Amino acid sequence: MAQVMIGSEVRSYPEGTAWLKVAEEYQPQYENDILLVRVNGKLQELHKHVKDCELRFITARDKPGHSAYQRSLSLMMLKAFYSVAGADNVEQVLFDFSLGRGFFVEVRGNVTVDQGLLGQVKAKMLEYVKRKIPIMKRSISTDDAVDLFQKHKMYDKARLFHYRRVSRVNVYSIDGFEDYYYGYMVQNTKYLRYFDLLPFQYGFLLVFPDIDSPRKIQEFVPQEKLFATMAESTEWGRRMGLETVGALNDRISQGDMAHMILIQEALQEKKIAEIAAMIAARKDAKFVMIAGPSSSGKTTFSHRLSVQLEAIGLKPHPIAVDNYFVNRVDSPRDEQGNYNYEALESLDVACFNRDMTALLAGERVELPYYNFKKGVREYKGNFLKLGTEDILVIEGIHCLNDRLSHSLPKESKFKIYISALTQLNIDEHNRIPTTDGRLIRRMVRDARTRGSSAQETIKMWPSVRKGEEENIFPFQEEADAMFNSALIYELAVLKQYAEPLLFSIPKESDEYIEAKRLLKFLDYFIGVSSEDIPKNSILREFIGGSCLDV
Repeated sequence: MAQVMIGSEVRSYPEGTAWLKVAEEYQPQYENDILLVRVNGKLQELHKHVKDCELRFITARDKPGHSAYQRSLSLMMLKAFYSVAGADNVEQVLFDFSLGRGFFVEVRGNVTVDQGLLGQVKAKMLEYVKRKIPIMKRSISTDDAVDLFQKHKMYDKARLFHYRRVSRVNVYSIDGFEDYYYGYMVQNTKYLRYFDLLPFQYGFLLVFPDIDSPRKIQEFVPQEKLFATMAESTEWGRRMGLETVGALNDRISQGDMAHMILIQEALQEKKIAEIAAMIAARKDAKFVMIAGPSSSGKTTFSHRLSVQLEAIGLKPHPIAVDNYFVNRVDSPRDEQGNYNYEALESLDVACFNRDMTALLAGERVELPYYNFKKGVREYKGNFLKLGTEDILVIEGIHCLNDRLSHSLPKESKFKIYISALTQLNIDEHNRIPTTDGRLIRRMVRDARTRGSSAQETIKMWPSVRKGEEENIFPFQEEADAMFNSALIYELAVLKQYAEPLLFSIPKESDEYIEAKRLLKFLDYFIGVSSEDIPKNSILREFIGGSCLDV
């Protein structure tokens, strides 16, 4: 018999019992489906067998469970799509990027994606849910995996495995339909009952529940501007032959990265120049309002945008909204009683509007400086008066929210949303979440500039993401321009900086599971030296060596 500690309770189970049986026994005590288990701190799937351990259940409301749900749902959708459309008619099904609470999926081949086809695919998926088909897992050699996916015409996977250093690969299947996924899966299709398929643009959306509401499909709200930005980046990668990590590794191994870095950086500079021209064309625009989630490269972007504005005859002045924080003792607090610096109420909105309105009226204004050590706002004689060619470049997480700048005329504001919208995917079915790229950026930067450990960065990341969901993402479609700060080569560079930080996280810590996942993710990339990266690159904000004051 195996002794299993679940919370403060110790239970005995016969050797050979699957974790699925234990999960089913405890399921009535949980609001959401148990999808995985954590055994002595290590994630396991439910088909694994009981052993002496300390056990914790992972539900669809936990990040590992939510991710497993998305992966498993993707596999089930692919099986249904190939079944309905006919494998001979499908050249490729590509998970291009996330959009809202779903994945935007593109289909190449002799297939017309419309509501009728998607209705048939959805019906087939619901049939699989009712059948409770086990999701099988088998381990094969890496060489056999290359041959297997060549046979399945999944050439991106075959190319990816060419660079894998591990000797074996896990392959998942539903009723004979095989694929590779980066991460754990749920035990069978009965768990995958919450989803939708919606036609959108030149493909469709595979919609899944939000992590906070695992049994509810939220109404899809089109994000046309964000979609256009993501689609443009995806198309650029396609034209360059750089859609997947395997393709990037090909370029690296061929010694072509110095040239590729120059092209990618030139493309970003071109986009920044275009945005500067848009601002200059708006004669009434005096306030450039820049917002974006953590580690998007806002500081470098604002500097480079200012250079472009100067090049066309304007006089930009940077202003950090953080200088308008209320005194720390007056800051609002979150539900844990900690200061909530990401809430709009943490800023002196009235003072900000008073100063900006006075500047717009041509008055001379003394701008504040926030002393973060003392937690108070101070004045140090920083006076400013706007002339005809002067323009303010304002950066802050609330800059797209009109509540921050409510007194300013709409025509005086030019809003920019910036984010690192990763256009590269692991392969055609395994996306790289944009949050992973930003987390790795932040981990590297915080270790270099703040002495923060990777464990500390991972621990506080959920609260950072919560602030973004509340204060940034709801306003992104209100931007006049969007800028994608992701660099197609950056993860190959960040790999060398991030891996030592991740290896330092103790195995017994709560953050180890995430560290292990990120280490496995980075192992897909061949490393690239940072020596060819320009001094004004956005990546320099994180790895160091920037010529800008970042």
